[in-house]
Amino acid sequence: MVKSIIYTAAAIALCAALFIFTEHFVKTQFGEVERAASALYEKVESGDATEGDAQAVYGLWEQKKSRLHIFIPHNDIAQLDYYLGEAGGHIRNGENKEALAKLEVVKRMAASLPSAYAVKLENIF
Repeated sequence: MVKSIIYTAAAIALCAALFIFTEHFVKTQFGEVERAASALYEKVESGDATEGDAQAVYGLWEQKKSRLHIFIPHNDIAQLDYYLGEAGGHIRNGENKEALAKLEVVKRMAASLPSAYAVKLENIF
């Protein structure tokens, strides 16, 4: 009886630690993407953005998304990938207004996606 209580408590503690780690990891990864997208947004807004800047942000996203596939569904990752790719295309073509719109979506998605997968009561039920 005592062993089963100890094993159950250990399993609950391990699950809680895994949930806390996952939530922190996802927030950290998306936080870096959001900061990079914000910096690119500011460069586009001032007219200083180059194709290399967009490629740097996309390269960062490529690194992050390879790790995030474990925790986030493919559709959310693909959607952010799509908007970031479109923003890069608009920057390459000198369409700053359109690039700003796409980068705004990227920033908002990077800010809101981690909370959609956090361990919260509204996400469980």
